Amino acid sequence: MTPKEKVAALRAQMKSNNVEAFIVYSADPHMSEYLPDEWQERTWLSGFTGSAGFVVVTMDAAGLWTDGRYFTQAPKELEGSGIDLFKSGIEGTIGYIDWIISQTSEGATVAVNGIATSHANWVDLDAKLTKHNRQLIDLPLLKDLWVKRPAPSKNEVFVHPIERAGQSVSDKISAIREKMKVEGATAHIISSLDDVVWTVNLRGSDVDCNPVFLGYILLTLEDCILFVDLDKLTADAKSLMADSGVSLKAYDAFYDHLNTLNNASILIAPNSNQSIFEAVKNKNTIIEKPVPGNLMKAIKNETEQEGFRTVMVRDGVAMVKFLHWLTHTAGKEPMDEYSIGEKLDSFRAEGKNYVGASFANIVGYKDNGAIMHYSAKSEGSHKVTNDGSILVDSGGQYLEGTTDITRTLPLGNVSEDFKRDATLALQGLIQLSIVKFPKGTLGMHLDVLARKPLWDEGKDYNHGTGHGVGSFLNVHEGPQSIRKELNPMELHEGMVMSNEPGYYLEGEYGIRHENLILIKTWKKTQWNTFYEFETLTLCPFFKSIIVKDMLSQEEIDWINTYHKMVDEKLAPFLEGDVKTWFKTLVSPL
Repeated sequence: MTPKEKVAALRAQMKSNNVEAFIVYSADPHMSEYLPDEWQERTWLSGFTGSAGFVVVTMDAAGLWTDGRYFTQAPKELEGSGIDLFKSGIEGTIGYIDWIISQTSEGATVAVNGIATSHANWVDLDAKLTKHNRQLIDLPLLKDLWVKRPAPSKNEVFVHPIERAGQSVSDKISAIREKMKVEGATAHIISSLDDVVWTVNLRGSDVDCNPVFLGYILLTLEDCILFVDLDKLTADAKSLMADSGVSLKAYDAFYDHLNTLNNASILIAPNSNQSIFEAVKNKNTIIEKPVPGNLMKAIKNETEQEGFRTVMVRDGVAMVKFLHWLTHTAGKEPMDEYSIGEKLDSFRAEGKNYVGASFANIVGYKDNGAIMHYSAKSEGSHKVTNDGSILVDSGGQYLEGTTDITRTLPLGNVSEDFKRDATLALQGLIQLSIVKFPKGTLGMHLDVLARKPLWDEGKDYNHGTGHGVGSFLNVHEGPQSIRKELNPMELHEGMVMSNEPGYYLEGEYGIRHENLILIKTWKKTQWNTFYEFETLTLCPFFKSIIVKDMLSQEEIDWINTYHKMVDEKLAPFLEGDVKTWFKTLVSPL
């Protein structure tokens, strides 16, 4: 079926169940950003492939709400579906709940799939619908519609050893239990996949590019149970769990087990799915607080920090070899955006302990670079030649750490406006890289530094400046961020984040520069403890698109110092023409 036919089939289901509106969130039972194939319901229904956004279908209309990363991509993928785009975060865009109220009659029933709906969304939705005399129910209407839904993965679950994790399972569980006691909790449910796998020092591959597996943890002050497909665990994984005091139960037994809980004070994150809350709310006390391990996971220990530094050398070598190939081959051999991404994967695969990509390659040639999270398909992607610019955003999963890097480069002639915009974005990256800031600072306080060069020209970008990055885990990791919007999580020493300002001119070009950065203590004064960023990523910027006259001496010095570090760390692993070319890239500006 086409998306239009699927929407029509959904409406037939809605009519037979007396439902006037149905919401399809981009979610699985674990509220993941990147979803297992069998939970990509929104993509299956609408054809929209972005990592963020949800669809609402009524009997007469349908809409997709998504953020600025996908304002260019979404209209193309929604074409012919009958689903309208609503641009979240843009002044004048109606919120989806208000839209539902405007599209439904008084007394109407609105349905969601509770197991793929966060409790926070459910509470907000239920309160507003009730106020306007609408009823919210849990009714998974797509369950029978999507008849060819993929089967769950049977990929193995394996040990992430303490030599790479830096902390034992027992120590992590003890630390979480101490936080439980502070909150007065006797039990704690962990359902977010990266928090599950971090807690038990295991990894898997149930989700593309994310080394996680489907699982839940029920932790009490005495016991710890991991609910997982038992057939997937290696012998070493089962042994580690036994040695760490972790009991194993079948993944499908989780909800039945929740029904046995009685008179417990259960710590549950508000972004856990609604079905978890429904299973325990009648016989227990619920404490709604963030997962304690989430912040622990974000603050990387010394072993994990060293793992990042190790993989940055491998990743930088792969990037330099790739960029040499691309700049010397474009226009001489046929290639397109998709094949370029495959070539980049092959260079990374030469590196030690490479597991796979950390997200789908974003290779945007010329105007496709302006599609912020553009993903080239094997058929129909732009042919690439030795003209214009290309944006390459990519990353790797290595056993010791995770990478995420963006470089924008010329493949031929580019305009003076492009060079100016590229320099503005690079100035933003530099200003964030050199800042010193006190303990207690929020990401929002620093975001302006990356945007100010663009703001001074009346320009901006519609995405965050920085996200957390996992240690051989998810490339997008919370709870911290650097963005315009308020995130109350302060920045802590040991957090690894991205630094990625950009500029996008629809129909013309896209620019983004991205390094990963580590928060470290700079100095302690009578006023406070002050932090600074250590730049982890190792890869040259292209000086040919930098307008030197726009830069301050401090910015010139930063570029030259950075390139000197890149040279010292990568040159020993390069040779021949690649090394000769590399030396020109890292020469002083």
